[in-house]
Amino acid sequence: MASLVKILRVAADTNRLRILLLLDGEELSVAELQEILVMGQSTISTHLSQLKQAGLVEDRRTGKNNLYRLASQFAIGPGPGNGDDCITPEAEDSENIPQGLKATVDLRGLIGTTEVVPFYKTRPGPSFPAAHLAPEGAVFLHDLLARARAEIPEAAADQAARSRVLRKRQDTMRAFFDSVAGRMGRNYVPGKSWKSLAEALLRLLPPVTIADLGAGEGSFALLLAQRAGRVIAVDSSARMIDVGRAEAARHGVANVDFRLGEMEDVPIGRAEVDVVIFSQSLHHTPHPERALREAARILTPGGRVVILDLVRHRFEEARELYADEWLGFTESELESMLVQAGFSAVETALVDKEAEPPHFQTLLAVATKAS
Repeated sequence: MASLVKILRVAADTNRLRILLLLDGEELSVAELQEILVMGQSTISTHLSQLKQAGLVEDRRTGKNNLYRLASQFAIGPGPGNGDDCITPEAEDSENIPQGLKATVDLRGLIGTTEVVPFYKTRPGPSFPAAHLAPEGAVFLHDLLARARAEIPEAAADQAARSRVLRKRQDTMRAFFDSVAGRMGRNYVPGKSWKSLAEALLRLLPPVTIADLGAGEGSFALLLAQRAGRVIAVDSSARMIDVGRAEAARHGVANVDFRLGEMEDVPIGRAEVDVVIFSQSLHHTPHPERALREAARILTPGGRVVILDLVRHRFEEARELYADEWLGFTESELESMLVQAGFSAVETALVDKEAEPPHFQTLLAVATKAS
């Protein structure tokens, strides 16, 4: 923390005070400060260098620019709650005022006043947060800036100019998104992926019991287990089940139950689960209508089935390459099988299409078991 003497020495310049006021609560580059203050680059850089050496300002690199802000140790955050533990000016004589706040500072000759003012009276706003007191230097600097804001003639115009500069930043960002509007789904966006979206949506999942039928080695089941109360992962491959159990043990996941079984004869009791999921698995079973009847059997009344599968295609090689029994389904086929299995409120939608040949498409179907 910079000492009071350092603060006084460095801040004893109107232009440096103007810079401190601009950097209080915002990050600005040298170019932006030039635009606001109408000063040369070398002058701004000199002032920033002095403020930085005194520990009042810090910077961070972003692209080709450095962004400057008031040093983090001078931040005085709001207290908890709704201001119940704030000290108001009327509480000056209270025994509860911390000793540090009862100290006074003679600002004579610094910004043109001879009044001796208690720290807690010069804080802007109706009250000062007592529960989160900053060190003495921070309190002093904020008192100093509060007075500077009121007494420096250019301060109000500087703040207005800062607002214009910040709006320009927003305009630049808005222009980018305007330029890619209508192409966002086809353009690469850093960090935007289906996995990240799924992770976010999983946080909305209630702690229900889920059956993942045709679970393979359980990657989806392990993902669901983050929020589900329990997941029962069923697959017909003993090797897949072994791999899934090993992965669950390696990650310390205890709420996934891997079971060996067929989708058409599921090793789960009647009305034991709340949600049944077929994730790219239904086209692997010889009799999908039987698998859907099994789903209805193991679901609780009002439970839901979710199907992600391929739209009907003509890529015959899939039978050999991926052991597919069916070359996907049409929306009407899935809807018909679900209704026959005892489901209602069926909804279907095409949700994805691969860019590369053979351009597989993904079909989503959701339905509810009658209560």
